[in-house]
Amino acid sequence: MRRPALYSSSRTGRPERETPTAANPEVAPLAAAQPTPPTASRFSAASPKLLWTAILVLAALLIFSIGLGLRPGQRKLTQEDINAAVLKTLETQNIPSEYAKAYDKIRPSVVRVVSYVKKSRLKEESPSLPKGGAKPKPLGPATAEPDKAGPDDEVEHGVGTGVVIVDKGIILTNLHVVAGADRIMVTFSDGLEARASITGVQAENDLAVLQASKIPDDMIAATMRSTSDLGTGDKVLAVGFPFGIGPSASGGIVSGLKRAFRSPEGKQEMSNLIQFDAAANPGNSGGPLVTMDGEVVGIVTAILNPTPARTFLGIGFAVPIENAASAAGLPPF
Repeated sequence: MRRPALYSSSRTGRPERETPTAANPEVAPLAAAQPTPPTASRFSAASPKLLWTAILVLAALLIFSIGLGLRPGQRKLTQEDINAAVLKTLETQNIPSEYAKAYDKIRPSVVRVVSYVKKSRLKEESPSLPKGGAKPKPLGPATAEPDKAGPDDEVEHGVGTGVVIVDKGIILTNLHVVAGADRIMVTFSDGLEARASITGVQAENDLAVLQASKIPDDMIAATMRSTSDLGTGDKVLAVGFPFGIGPSASGGIVSGLKRAFRSPEGKQEMSNLIQFDAAANPGNSGGPLVTMDGEVVGIVTAILNPTPARTFLGIGFAVPIENAASAAGLPPF
């Protein structure tokens, strides 16, 4: 490979031309010509007016240029200036809250989960809610009531929430939302409805893994975050479909960690739960509990209420996402 030529900044020596001699009168040297008399200076003593005029013009130009440069120096910014600018921005700009930002990030991954059972089976089962309890109602057109449906007709059995954790349509929810269902339907954030099937169960943590039969083209999975650095007092957001209304968001804080909970019927006891005070009601089950970064740290699973109303009194529980993710066969953090 040829290297490009290198050029030095210094001039290379060149052979001197032969000095013409008198033997060749046609190329006689210029030095042999008669000396040229010295030329007069541009401003000779014979033209003092021209010299002074030039001096005055230069002086005027100098003064003019200095005058243009006499501008006050810029004042250095102080902390008071910065604080004033921030306050002005807060007064004039509508800045979204931390909760709003978290909701915007998690919303595309939240789904509504509705389970259906046949009327013939419903008669054989005891009521799922205690006397005086309020049954969650779904959004959209009213479904058939049990007394108006035929024996083989499906009626709504439960309404809950799910969160997409893999963009192939893998959804986490609570087992009690879908247990015993003849058919499970999920509704994505863009309105797409799809049938779902149970592909995994973690009964000890009341978790179920669903696989949707079809998904939106621009499916966005939630981001999961380890609870290792989660602390009491951290802000959290619960997103779901309480009583079928939603998606709804409620904000609060982490009230405690490593809590235990026993179901009202005493059939199940769970431990290592996240306690939170963001409002949660029937229908929030299976929904995500997220940080202010919109990252999932838990799956809402239960509320503590010693009365039969099954409404929120300020104590909710969520399964840590490490346990929830393991139900779907995902590696721990």
